[in-house]
Amino acid sequence: MRNTRMVSALGALALGLTGLAATSNATAAPTADTADSARTASTSGGSTHYVVLADRGASATALAKRLEAKGATVTSVNEAVGMVTVTSSDADFASSARAMKDVFGAADEGVVGRSPVNKKKDAVERPTKGQGAAKGPGATKGNTQANKGKGKYKKGAADPLDDKLWGMDMINAAAAHKTEAGDKRVKVGIIDTGVDASHPDIAPNFDRKLSRNFVTDIPDIDGPCEVESCVDPADVDNGGHGTHVAGTVAAAKNGIGVSGVAPEASIVNVRAGQDAGYFFVGPTVNALTYSADAGIDVVNMSFYVDPWAYYCTDGAPEDSPEEAAEQNMIIESVSRAMRYAHDNGVTMVGALGNAYTDLANPGTDSSSPNYPAGNEHDRTIDPASCMDLPTQGKDVIGVSAVGPSERKSYYSNWTTDLSSDQIEVAAPGGDAYDWPSATGPNPASMILSSVPENVVKSEGSVDEDGNVRPGAEGSVFKDCDTVKGKEVCGYYEYYQGTSMASPHAAGVSALIVSRYGKVNGKAGFGMNPDTVASVLMDSARNTPCPEPRLFDYPAPIPASYNAECVGDDDFNGFYGDGIIDAEAAVAKKKL
Repeated sequence: MRNTRMVSALGALALGLTGLAATSNATAAPTADTADSARTASTSGGSTHYVVLADRGASATALAKRLEAKGATVTSVNEAVGMVTVTSSDADFASSARAMKDVFGAADEGVVGRSPVNKKKDAVERPTKGQGAAKGPGATKGNTQANKGKGKYKKGAADPLDDKLWGMDMINAAAAHKTEAGDKRVKVGIIDTGVDASHPDIAPNFDRKLSRNFVTDIPDIDGPCEVESCVDPADVDNGGHGTHVAGTVAAAKNGIGVSGVAPEASIVNVRAGQDAGYFFVGPTVNALTYSADAGIDVVNMSFYVDPWAYYCTDGAPEDSPEEAAEQNMIIESVSRAMRYAHDNGVTMVGALGNAYTDLANPGTDSSSPNYPAGNEHDRTIDPASCMDLPTQGKDVIGVSAVGPSERKSYYSNWTTDLSSDQIEVAAPGGDAYDWPSATGPNPASMILSSVPENVVKSEGSVDEDGNVRPGAEGSVFKDCDTVKGKEVCGYYEYYQGTSMASPHAAGVSALIVSRYGKVNGKAGFGMNPDTVASVLMDSARNTPCPEPRLFDYPAPIPASYNAECVGDDDFNGFYGDGIIDAEAAVAKKKL
């Protein structure tokens, strides 16, 4: 994916399919009943998921009843933004829904029932997968089991694999932890492909009560459903990306594996991504509004909303009227959801993207729409009317990526328009070629974090007995310890991407809320998101534009990955306000 920026994401009332009751701010996760409906549709081969958006001020609940009367099966109602998701076998459903009274727009969100296709992929994020990795500085071999049988841990000490986390050193995380390591009351929502709550570095901080999955698996892209309902439990991750992100944000400092930026904050799985890595508008909007209603303090968004890499008001010149209408509806839906989240105290942190693109001059997009496959076409992208969602949305903290040398990662997006609000800060995201005299990708120049056991086994880097295969040594690690008399093991893997940079910034944001947040009546403990962003940006370390020759990449990085840095030490298009600094962010006793 271009902006999944990896590769390898209360007050909600679930509404039944009939007898919809009016609720305020309803955000319905898929229920067993709605999943059964989707599964039945998949076997019949004729139904499609749709999202319908009510006009501003119109009732989503009333709209849902009218859609049901037209034969659609309602799967969720989000009153906060006026969105209804349905399935229908009517091929003309979207156009007929748009013609209804009080409807802003409608869009097809995925056909149920075709054979699986390749997953949405971003080769940038795992350049060492499936090939021999160069052994650059810091690269190691072995199936790490440094803690096996030890069962002893001194609170506050480094975890066994922390010496591989150069990104934590860059942002002064260990020094910050002497002042603030996080607060369990601070909730970080991982809007991603899921979070593996059984991982030993995730389990101590995982908030099972608040976690939700807003996704129903679509066999067309996800393959066969793992559970009968096609709605995975809210404590699993079959993609891997979300668990990696969660570990960087808040892996527990517990004597096993790695520790996160905010190791004592809480992790909430707010799943919006399909197993295959696609993020459609329905689950994304529901995840954002749920985060607001649930009192989540910070959300990490290492993705872009599918199927358009750039959403253009009234479409790009080459788009059809149908495609333009779809984009208008998604822009409005996501914008409403982000505004709702921000206004209800959620700090939104987003990955800037892996397309090695100047966001002020994106040129031609040839990757959209990426679903269903085969409809992609060249699109002229005008930054005045087009944007990458959610990262370029209002009130989102945009994060670029840097490698170990602090140079902008070769893949990371940047901007030459310093007035565009496209970038706020930079953070460690990894750069596999950022090592002296690079001859190939070096895992140790990337970001190490937690991954689910089921994912590394399914990908073949770990065998069925749980051992790291020889070909994956140096990229995948296993660490075991004895906890309450039982051996537990965690797996860890190197990824790179702005997907990995964003959770560093989300983690520092969680530290900021932990340090300076206050109890505010019924709203509970928290902090104004504008203040969080201000502290994060003001405390970032000024990082000047580098000398151009710093970006003379060796093979196999093409010269086209070089970029022009515009701005000064205080603010520029590569680093924004600078590289985040956790220690500086929590240095004050009070604001």
